[in-house]
Amino acid sequence: MATLMVRVPRTVYSAQQRSVKNWVSLPRNFAMATYSAGRERTFKESFDYSAAKQRYADGIIPHILHLYGSCATSRDFEIYASNASFEDPLMCARGVKQIKSAFYSLPKFFKESKIVEYSIKENMVSPGKGEILIDNKQYYKFLGRSINMVSLIKLYIEEGKVVRHEDWWDKKPIRNRATAKVSFFGRIAEVSRRGSMLATHLLMRFGKDPRT
Repeated sequence: MATLMVRVPRTVYSAQQRSVKNWVSLPRNFAMATYSAGRERTFKESFDYSAAKQRYADGIIPHILHLYGSCATSRDFEIYASNASFEDPLMCARGVKQIKSAFYSLPKFFKESKIVEYSIKENMVSPGKGEILIDNKQYYKFLGRSINMVSLIKLYIEEGKVVRHEDWWDKKPIRNRATAKVSFFGRIAEVSRRGSMLATHLLMRFGKDPRT
């Protein structure tokens, strides 16, 4: 059987305190098997990690398309955690009920709305936590006028649920105290979005699901 020679210093003290160097032989197939097992485990962990990322996107994106396409049902909102938030330049929703009101209101204002083109990028921050970026183009029809808009949708994921949903129109950060040049004006923008959301929430009967 072929062997792999590994040199291991071993000091043996005699009466004259002389050192004697020895050789220890290990089977080559044992060393190679250990190396292969390590590589296989590393590959498997990486594969499982990538599969988890893909599973998040596959389960979430179809519901996002329904929300923006004005054809959402109660099941589409199951992607959100109970304390999730949604924010765009017009509204700031907190909790699933307010998020429902925000998207159920789309047919009230637009004759047509949809995401017409998109690409997805996923970033895993840590096990169970990630971020999905949706670079997209949205289409709306308002009072007979067609509106085309580019957007960056950012979804923050924890344990498979969306905990924060941001829609950056024109791919620009949403204006608030942290992003505005003057924090006072950023604060005004925040209050305005909350007021708009509460008015919409009242109009949509506090997020009540439509009859099917």
